[in-house]
Amino acid sequence: MTNSKDLPTGAKGPLAPGETELSLTNRQGHPITDNQNLRTVGNRGPATLENYHFIEKISHFDRERVPERVVHGRGAGAHGYFEAYGKVGNEPIAKYTRAKLFQEAGKQTPVFVRFSTVIHGGHSPETLRDPRGFATKFYTEDGNWDLVGNNLKIFFIRDAMKFPDMVHAFKPDPVTNIQDMERFLDFIANTPESTHMITFLFSPWGIPANYRQMQGSGVNTYKWVNAEGKAVLVKYHWEPLQGIRNLTQQEAEEICGKNFNHATQDLYEAIERGDYPAWELNVQIMSDDDHPELDFDPLDDTKLWPEDQFPFLPVGKMVLNKNPENYFAEVEQAAFGTGVLVDGLDFSDDKMLQGRTFSYSDTQRYRVGSNYLQLPINAPKKHTATNQRDGQMAFYVDIAPGQNPHINYEPSSLGGLQETKRDGAPYEPSYNDKLVRAKIDRTNDFKQAGETFRKFSEAEREELVRNLGDNLAICSQVIRDKLLDHLTQADPEYGRRVAEAIKTAEAAKKSAHLGTPAAREGMEAAEELGQRTDGY
Repeated sequence: MTNSKDLPTGAKGPLAPGETELSLTNRQGHPITDNQNLRTVGNRGPATLENYHFIEKISHFDRERVPERVVHGRGAGAHGYFEAYGKVGNEPIAKYTRAKLFQEAGKQTPVFVRFSTVIHGGHSPETLRDPRGFATKFYTEDGNWDLVGNNLKIFFIRDAMKFPDMVHAFKPDPVTNIQDMERFLDFIANTPESTHMITFLFSPWGIPANYRQMQGSGVNTYKWVNAEGKAVLVKYHWEPLQGIRNLTQQEAEEICGKNFNHATQDLYEAIERGDYPAWELNVQIMSDDDHPELDFDPLDDTKLWPEDQFPFLPVGKMVLNKNPENYFAEVEQAAFGTGVLVDGLDFSDDKMLQGRTFSYSDTQRYRVGSNYLQLPINAPKKHTATNQRDGQMAFYVDIAPGQNPHINYEPSSLGGLQETKRDGAPYEPSYNDKLVRAKIDRTNDFKQAGETFRKFSEAEREELVRNLGDNLAICSQVIRDKLLDHLTQADPEYGRRVAEAIKTAEAAKKSAHLGTPAAREGMEAAEELGQRTDGY
């Protein structure tokens, strides 16, 4: 009999007589001798209800898909490591944070990264205009840390209350099931703070060429806490050591006509050939206060922190060097949350971060199950011991060696789990203000959008203007007027050029009731192209 330790990964015990290591079984361990034919009355049927192997096989097949992520549904992932520099810029990092993974130069922490598009579904083209997700799970000695962000350093909104409405506007129309740019731009035109984000999104920055040549950002403002319990505000930025490359709309359409999985394939093949992609992690640091000297609120995630005032400081490098062995088990079931922080890292009062921190982990419990943290891709690579029990798909108990198995509560004098001694002074921010529903004071919705427009190269500005013009050409006049007003407040040239681009788009293309003129052209071409044929 073969010893179980000699079996390949996934096998759990000894072989039955007549089996080899590659013998097919069902989940009950029964050897399968016929995987081709139903059990039927005669070879023409009918089938009988006691077809246990078939019923188990088909009922599992019916349940192979978990609910798709509401956002970030299309993704790719890889394993690797993060190597700390031991410093932040030229200073000892312990001055700012006691997080252990950063302290020692050369220290490596395993990571798993999932890249994604945001709005589009699970097998949509990877050339569509959309922010890209950049989520990193660090398996640290203190447990998991998830840094969950996007390729762009800012976002559409600054308050989590607006997030469901934003996603509804960007997703397909609930009646036609067609993504409609009039709905998209209707929301944008009525959300002035989004002017900066669409300036990036409708430029080539809205379509990264692939995942390897793409920046990443935590987007939200976080805090670092040192051993004395003192905090600073931080923003995280991943800079690709492969360089940055973006696509125009025309280039994206050409690629999509040949390969709509190009970014996933590019990442997989680069790692397979040993061309391991790498990113340097940089932080911007700001003192922990509201900075009245700035013309924006540092917690506003529609704003960039100026690099000349708050420089990028390198803290480490990440290398991705291993592809997943199974896409579903690792990439699809990977579960991230903005609340997953380790000692030395903390939350700021950023309203988007506060909302995301509930939503992300809550959606994982719905999507994957209440015990999603027991899955290998999500489980920390360290000791875990909890008093959480049962629930859907619980397959082990987080029990510690020597723990009394009867005691699943704390505190207890009967051999239960005990609290851990705190390492470092606690961080204790204080508050003295009214509880209100109100916007932040320094909204300043248009200034940075104008600065970004002026910093773009002329080629980037031309692409931005053309894309906005083409999409606004299908919109109602009220939407055009509002958005053009916002663009003009950002920069008069910006507004003027987009207004001209709308007129050009209207003159060159017939109007489309649904979708852009280009989308209508594609629909109508399908009716005219191809070979006519008779039925058969």
